[in-house]
Amino acid sequence: MSTENNAPVVNNFIRSIIDEDLATGRRNSVVTRFPPEPNGFAHIGHAKAICINFGLAEDYNGQCNLRMDDTNPEKESDEFVEAFKQDISWLGFKWNGEVRYASDYFDRLYDYAVELIQAGKAYVDDLSAEEMRQYRGNLTEPGKNSPYRDRTPEENLDLFTRMKNGEFPDGSKTLRLKIDMASGNINLRDPAIYRIRRVHHHRTGDKWCIYPMYDYTHCISDAIEGITHSLCSLEFEDHRPLYDWVLDNISIGHHPQQIEFSRLELLYALTSKRKLQALVNDGAVTGWDDPRMPTIAGMRRRGYSPAGIKLFAQRIGVSKSENIIDMAILEGAVRETLENDSPRVMAVVNPLKVTLTNYDAAVTASRSAPFHPHHPEFGERDVPIASEIWIERDDFAEVPPPKWQRLTAGGEVRLRYSYVIKCDEVVKDANGEIVELKCSIDHDTLGKNPEGRKVKGVIHWVSAEHAIQADVRWYERLFTEQRPDAVRGDDGEYVDFRQFLSQESLKLVPAFVEASVLQAVPESRFQFERLGYFVTDRYEHRKGDKAVFNRTVGLKDSWK
Repeated sequence: MSTENNAPVVNNFIRSIIDEDLATGRRNSVVTRFPPEPNGFAHIGHAKAICINFGLAEDYNGQCNLRMDDTNPEKESDEFVEAFKQDISWLGFKWNGEVRYASDYFDRLYDYAVELIQAGKAYVDDLSAEEMRQYRGNLTEPGKNSPYRDRTPEENLDLFTRMKNGEFPDGSKTLRLKIDMASGNINLRDPAIYRIRRVHHHRTGDKWCIYPMYDYTHCISDAIEGITHSLCSLEFEDHRPLYDWVLDNISIGHHPQQIEFSRLELLYALTSKRKLQALVNDGAVTGWDDPRMPTIAGMRRRGYSPAGIKLFAQRIGVSKSENIIDMAILEGAVRETLENDSPRVMAVVNPLKVTLTNYDAAVTASRSAPFHPHHPEFGERDVPIASEIWIERDDFAEVPPPKWQRLTAGGEVRLRYSYVIKCDEVVKDANGEIVELKCSIDHDTLGKNPEGRKVKGVIHWVSAEHAIQADVRWYERLFTEQRPDAVRGDDGEYVDFRQFLSQESLKLVPAFVEASVLQAVPESRFQFERLGYFVTDRYEHRKGDKAVFNRTVGLKDSWK
C-alpha cells in the first residue's frame, strides 16, 4: 500500500499477483474499489481496507472507485454514506469520479437475472427461509433439491416478473441460482440472489420491492466498473467460486479477479458494526464518533492523525494469516507520527499550588520557549511566571522514594524554561492534606545552572495568573478484556461484550494550560510536556473562548 515520507514499499502477495498480471499482459492497468455497506461508520478494519485499495491504486498509477453496497435498505442511510466519504477524504485518499452505488445497477442486475432464468440457470422458489435452511444440508451432509427447482424458464420468468411487480408478500418467494445442492461448498447450493422486501430505499425510493443479494450484486458491480483486482477480506474466500460462477454464466465482458486478505482484529476493541451500533444505541458511548470508538471518526476526534493510521496499516501488513493486533501497535504508530508534528506546551492536570515567596515583578523574568525543539519554523511563545504557579501534585513527595529527581521538602528542582526553585515550607489543611508549597527562586539560574551544586530534576508548570483553565477528557481503552466479544461463560455461550466496558475509559479532568492554546482552532494537536498528546475537540473547542481537549495517547505505552 502507499507509504508516507518515501518509505520503501513492502512487497506482499497482492503486489506479486498485480506485478505478474501487468508483466504478462493479463491486465494493462490496476482498478480497485472500496465497497462498504452504508449501515454504520467506518472502523479501523475499514481503514486497513481503505489503505490497501486506495494505496495500491496510487502506487500503480491506477484508479480506485468508492462504491456503496446499498442492497439492504433497512439498515442504510445517507448519514452513513456521508460519514464514509468524510473519513476517506480525511485519510487523504481520492476516489475515481463520482461515488458509485450498487443501486445504480439495479436495472442491469434485474436484466442479468432474467438472462439466467431464460438460460435455465435460475428459478423462483417458494420455500420459506427455515425450509431453505433445512434443504441446504450442512458441512457433512449434502443438500437436497427444492420441489420448485424444476419449474420451466417460462414459469420462472412469469413469477419473477410478478415478484418485481409486487404481487407476492414479503419473504414468500426468492430467486435462486441453479448450481449444485450437493456441492462441498455450501455457497454453491442454489444460493438466493433476490428476495421480496418492501422497504424504502435511500436512493431508489419505492421503485423496487425486490432487492438483489450481496454475492450476486458484488461481482456484477465489479465487472460493470471494470475492476481488475477485487480485494476483500478472508471470510469471502469460500464465496469466490460463486463470484466466478455468476460472471461466467452471464453475458458480461469483464471478469475481475477476487483476492482475499486477512481481516484486522484489534485487541481491546470491536469491529462489528452491529455491536458498535449497540454501544451507540445503549448510550455506552456518546455516538459513532466517540473518541473511545474504533471508528475513523472516533479516532479522528481523539486526535489520531491520518499519517498515524496509515503507518499502522503499513506495519501490520497484508497477508492471509491471522491478523490479531494489539492496541499498543496502533497507539505506537500514532505516537510516532505525532512526536514530530505536534507543538509542545505545558499543562497541569493534577494541580498543586506553589507560592514563590521572593517573586519580584521587577526582577523575576519570563522566557520564551520553542514550540518544538527540532522545528524552529513552529515558532516560539512566551512562558510567563507569576508569584503563584501550578505544578503537578505527583511532582512533589514529602517523603521521596529512592532516586527521586523532582521536588521534595527542602529540595530543589528546575522549572521547565525557568528558574531553579527550593521548597521551604509545606502547607497542609486540617486533614493533613498538602494544599500549598512555599518556595523560593534562585534568581541567578534563569537559563543557566546554579553555581556550586547540581539540580537534576526538571518539572513542568504553569503560571496561575496567566494559564487558562481547560476541560480535558482523559481517555483510556473502552474494554477491560482483550477480545470482549469472544469470552464464553460457564455454559459455553458467549458473554455479552457490554459486561466488559471499562468504568475508567473516560475521566473529566479540569486542567491548567498555557494560554497560547486558547487561540488554537479545533483539531489542533499538541504535546503536553511529560503528559502525552492531546487535541482540541473537533466540535466543542471554541477558539478564543473555550478550551476543550481530548487525550490522544501517552508519551509511552504505560497501559496495564
